[in-house]
Amino acid sequence: MSKNNIEQRKAYVAEVKQKIENASSVVVVDYRGINVEQDTAMRRALREAGVEYRVIKNSALARAFDATGNTGFDEYFNGPSAAAFGGEDSTAPCRVLNEYAGKTPLTIKCGVVEGKKFDADGIKALANIPAKPVLIAQLLGLLTSPMRSLAVGLSEVAKKKEA
Repeated sequence: MSKNNIEQRKAYVAEVKQKIENASSVVVVDYRGINVEQDTAMRRALREAGVEYRVIKNSALARAFDATGNTGFDEYFNGPSAAAFGGEDSTAPCRVLNEYAGKTPLTIKCGVVEGKKFDADGIKALANIPAKPVLIAQLLGLLTSPMRSLAVGLSEVAKKKEA
């Protein structure tokens, strides 16, 4: 193997490592059997969710995962692999890929979400968690509900006293 080729491979692994470090989550999938139309629709949905999706060599993924301290993933790096790198919303890749795994032959292999290692079942469980803005809205709704009920009750009492 030439020195130039070795340097190119090292640069490729360093690029993948940097993407893993900068991402809030990384989900690895097996894309075998997915057709072009399905792949295009999935990539569009991932882009709209702020997720970067790339096909990456298994050897580069394995080295990059090890270099970032995410060990124990070697069993997942066989067959064709692609990785989805999450941005602000760390569960976005989980949700989108889980949706397409149900509609297509796409298979979720594993992932790392906010520094925690997950297998396929863990990624599917994370996919059912609503997005952060939705969770915040639900929490605010729960917090304001008792106050709203109290205000309505006091308003009714005041109306009865006036009448």
